[in-house]
Amino acid sequence: MINRTVLVGRLTKDPDLRYTNSGTAVASFALAVNRQFTNSDGKREADFINCVIWRKAAENFANFTHKGSLVGIDGRIQTRSYENQQGNKVYVTEVVVENFSLLEPRSHSDSNKQSSNTAPSANKQSSSDPFAGSDPIDIDEDDLPF
Repeated sequence: MINRTVLVGRLTKDPDLRYTNSGTAVASFALAVNRQFTNSDGKREADFINCVIWRKAAENFANFTHKGSLVGIDGRIQTRSYENQQGNKVYVTEVVVENFSLLEPRSHSDSNKQSSNTAPSANKQSSSDPFAGSDPIDIDEDDLPF
């Protein structure tokens, strides 16, 4: 049987890193993955896919990613169920991540995180930035899938 999943998308929020009673690290996160087509309004929709990653990879993932990070993941789809406090059976489908890749340079994702927390400065230019001094791109937050 084959159960492989490969996804590329952006984190909808910072990964939630926790530890089991035995001390095993586990991080959960949702990945926004754009669909290949547009809807009737001409807008591209996204699927929000729940993912989980375990052990040292979970700690690394949580340390090097944040909301909006572009990542590629490789894993398998897993289903499970549990009974909630009301006694109802809850079914969960998620991707268990086995490998991941950071698809933006760390400096790029750090600058995105910093620029989203502070107002842009017109006088701030970096000699390594090929777009320094160019007009900023106006992106509406409604266009973002997360």
